Amino acid sequence: MARPKQFDIDAAVAAAVSVFRDHGYEGTSAQMLVDAMGIGRQSLYDTFGDKWGIYCAALRQYCQQEVSAHVTALADAPRAINGIRAMLERVVADAAAGCMGIGSVVEFGCTRPELVRIRDSFGAVLAQSMTDALHRARQQGDLGADIAIDPLATFLLQTISSIRLAARAGASADHVAAMIPFAMRALR
Repeated sequence: MARPKQFDIDAAVAAAVSVFRDHGYEGTSAQMLVDAMGIGRQSLYDTFGDKWGIYCAALRQYCQQEVSAHVTALADAPRAINGIRAMLERVVADAAAGCMGIGSVVEFGCTRPELVRIRDSFGAVLAQSMTDALHRARQQGDLGADIAIDPLATFLLQTISSIRLAARAGASADHVAAMIPFAMRALR
């Protein structure tokens, strides 16, 4: 009789996220995953199918957690402009760790439909939350009346990507943090 799985799948996927954030898909071996996840190779294959299955599960978990944290930062502040700043500060604080979402774009672009679906579904949630925050900022008098909200939301989301890429490329913490005031200035 087969033994039941003896590990926490979510914890194992979280460990895989850490490896993929550091090494990307191509730079990650099955042995690195087995070691980080604390499971046997057969359990890895039985549960996820292969390295690609783990990668997709890890990207899904990473995107869910990141988008949830961004949405929370945007929604928790009484003033929307402070929520936007808090979200950007959160990104800066964690930027050097690498972003699995950006890593997946760099490695695969739009060549893997399953990755595009994952990124698009979570990206849509984040874009809507950012748009909602910008509408609230306008209602609260913190966003210039002449500024188009949709392009501004796109700019702010692309700023997140720029922050993460700059940090991953070795920019200093001060250099990366300096992007926040410029992004916030776009709201005036």
